[in-house]
Amino acid sequence: MIYSLTAAGSLELTGSAGIDEALAERWRRVPPLTGIAAHEAIAGRRALWLEDPAQDARRYLLIGDPPDRWPARAWLPVPGDGDGPPRAAIGFLRAHPFPFAADTRALLRRAARLCAGPLGAPERPGDADGAGAEATSVQRILEALAGSAILLTPLRSPTGEVEDYRIDAAAPESVDVAGRRGKELVGRRVLETYPTVAGTALWDGYLDTLTTGTAYEGEPFTYEEVVAGLPRRSVYSVRASRLADRLVVSWIRHDTGEREARRLADMQRLGSLGWVGWDLVTDTVTWSDQVYAVFDRDPREGPMTWEELPRHLLPEDLPVLGEAIRRLLGEGEPVDQPFRIATAHGVRHLRIVAEALTDADGTPVEVHGFFQDLTAQHDVELALRESERAVLLQRGMLQAERALAARLQDTLLPIPEQSLELAGLCVDVAYVPSDSGINVGGDWYSAIELPDGSALFVVGDVAGHGLAAVGTMAQLRFTTKGMAITGSALPDVLRRLNTLLLHTASDPSATATATMVMARYQPWDRRLVWVRAGHLPPLLVRGGRAAFLEQPRGSLLGASSEASYGRAVIDLLPGDHLLLYTDGLVEEPGEDIGTGLDRLAAATVRLLREGRGESLARMLAALCTGNRDDICALDIHVPEDAPDADTARRRP
Repeated sequence: MIYSLTAAGSLELTGSAGIDEALAERWRRVPPLTGIAAHEAIAGRRALWLEDPAQDARRYLLIGDPPDRWPARAWLPVPGDGDGPPRAAIGFLRAHPFPFAADTRALLRRAARLCAGPLGAPERPGDADGAGAEATSVQRILEALAGSAILLTPLRSPTGEVEDYRIDAAAPESVDVAGRRGKELVGRRVLETYPTVAGTALWDGYLDTLTTGTAYEGEPFTYEEVVAGLPRRSVYSVRASRLADRLVVSWIRHDTGEREARRLADMQRLGSLGWVGWDLVTDTVTWSDQVYAVFDRDPREGPMTWEELPRHLLPEDLPVLGEAIRRLLGEGEPVDQPFRIATAHGVRHLRIVAEALTDADGTPVEVHGFFQDLTAQHDVELALRESERAVLLQRGMLQAERALAARLQDTLLPIPEQSLELAGLCVDVAYVPSDSGINVGGDWYSAIELPDGSALFVVGDVAGHGLAAVGTMAQLRFTTKGMAITGSALPDVLRRLNTLLLHTASDPSATATATMVMARYQPWDRRLVWVRAGHLPPLLVRGGRAAFLEQPRGSLLGASSEASYGRAVIDLLPGDHLLLYTDGLVEEPGEDIGTGLDRLAAATVRLLREGRGESLARMLAALCTGNRDDICALDIHVPEDAPDADTARRRP
């Protein structure tokens, strides 16, 4: 954070970096108060190093929110004009709770001095604006030179010490770490373009050349620069010569070719390819290192000649590659041809991409291109094709199973088109298969009249899908009917069905499970006796209000040999609707089951109030769009004109 001192004595934020806009706006103006470190640094002309947050907070008003965000701070005055007092201060706020090291303090002091120019401080004596006639002449000379060279003018303190250098001329190929080139560098300072050279052997060499006139030729040195947050190292050789009271500095960067070569090698390795050249005049073949890896060949054997290549090809690939090479060498036509070779580690799938350079007569004289190893790609493609075939086969089998299961379900579980009349009741059924998957589910129902004139109603849900679920559904449906017709009590029916599932599984670790709700209605007294096995409660709608019935005990079928089942009794009244259903009608992924039940109750009351004259069960099922599970619903309706219980008992 850089603050400038105003005429009124307050501080104005001139610039900042690394802090957010809100914080910068909050501290944009600081009144002339005591206990402000930036004020004290300017007034005392000295740097303040705040490295103890607890103690510093008692003495100073710490800028920032929260203050402990930066446990180490440094406030340094920016040099003023000549001997004048400082008019600005720069603060460095550090997130690391460590004291500033000596070299860090020196670097920050140099940075503070560097801020004097950008903050508008006038040039020091001898720092005339522009480089003068001599700098202009040198600029014309440098523009005709290749390479990197600049003219430096020393900038001295009032005591005569060199504090920095200004670039007054630059060759077109000169470039700094920020990417500025040629004349873009003119007028900038060395510590602005290369801030870390201060105090180095190069810096001392500049001073020695200015003092003695002896040209400085330094040994190659490594200069580290940070670009986009990443440290990068480059190797330079620098030469400095004195020209009057200035320096002419030139340099050479040694690692450019090495860096490009390293990038090229990395690209070849990552792409599993290698460059190849063939001088047709001298019959010389040149391989890059990666080609030896592509061909699984020892580099000590040298490049393979074109005459030797056919001996490594698989016989069936020889004619095709031979024709491609003939077109390349005879007609100069570019080629892009896959082929296979045999190596000690098996067959490899390769590719050659090459083109020919021709002379003035159109005769090929040189071939260049690359070989690429496609073995890994081929293996992946082969595995994908095998996987696709397996998926298609599995899909066909699943579709056939679904079709068979659907036909079985239609045969075993016919859905009536119209309402049923059983024991004086009006019964509607709805069944909707799931929208997802290709397997048929195990939801089912039964609605039959028993020999004594009563009616049996059942809704069940077998866990799972497919033929196994349909088979279990059929087993439960017909067994339930048989036991109910023979007069078994409903709790006894559930106990026997539980035993049936536990002892008929072919794999004891994969016992089938199911939920069920079962009710027996007696028309002579309109009494409904019902039981459940882990199933959702029936919904009763009476007088325009919906309520779920209190449930008797009863656990999931097939889950435990110790299961027990109770029963509940309710008397139905004319106009009542009793809804039996499976969980597909109420469940939504990630939603509490209570929310789904409340939604079902509200929708049932609303549909009955609207009085559309349609099947309630089908209307409720139609509300479930994108259902992930099968839906089975059974609506039991007591007509309004149904005889009362006493009349029903007197009927023969």
